[in-house]
Amino acid sequence: MDKLKIISWLLFIVSIGSILYALIFNPASWIVYTIALVSIPVSVLSFGIVGMAKGNKDDEEGKRREPFIGY
Repeated sequence: MDKLKIISWLLFIVSIGSILYALIFNPASWIVYTIALVSIPVSVLSFGIVGMAKGNKDDEEGKRREPFIGY
């Protein structure tokens, strides 16, 4: 689970960085559209995975064995 959490945080940081790049430096319009189509869903997905990985101490061991139990 720690590997998933680290990858999710890295994807979140990279996607937010690319969105900020598109806002600050004003590249060509096709670059902005590509960043928007890729980075916004990736940032939402990775932030959701990080949010799911957190929990109370009682459920922590169960999440390590089966992280998506309870659907």
